[in-house]
Amino acid sequence: MKDFTAPLCDAAVDRGTKWLGRAGLRPTRQRLALAALLVGDGLDRHVTAEGLYAAAQAQGETVSLATVYNTLRAFCECGLVQEVTVDGNRSYFDTRTDDHPHFYWEDTAELTDAPAEELEIARLPEAPAGAEVARVDVVIRLRRR
Repeated sequence: MKDFTAPLCDAAVDRGTKWLGRAGLRPTRQRLALAALLVGDGLDRHVTAEGLYAAAQAQGETVSLATVYNTLRAFCECGLVQEVTVDGNRSYFDTRTDDHPHFYWEDTAELTDAPAEELEIARLPEAPAGAEVARVDVVIRLRRR
């Protein structure tokens, strides 16, 4: 995960404000703080709610873990981030929202982007009657040798 420890500057807050505005979200204090942490430096991030909460705390933000979860859900619902579920109890929130695969590093519990141009999916099973494929998530689990 990229560093969250640098102090938030006016440019980071401005970038976060514009990011929220693109989705039509009201810029509450908590949303602005979390948005600035997520996109303030212009880099893509893969974060857990707990990691974002810790980063907010390190910046002196008074925000609860429940608020972080609720805010990330709101960001997902309006398309600002996408949730990537690694296993049944660990989700990451990705600020890069185009379709792309991920590497999950088992030893560090880190999620990183994998090169989409190298992924080939030849065929998907047909969706059951009354359903359609909404999205295909590809998470490639890695173990260091």
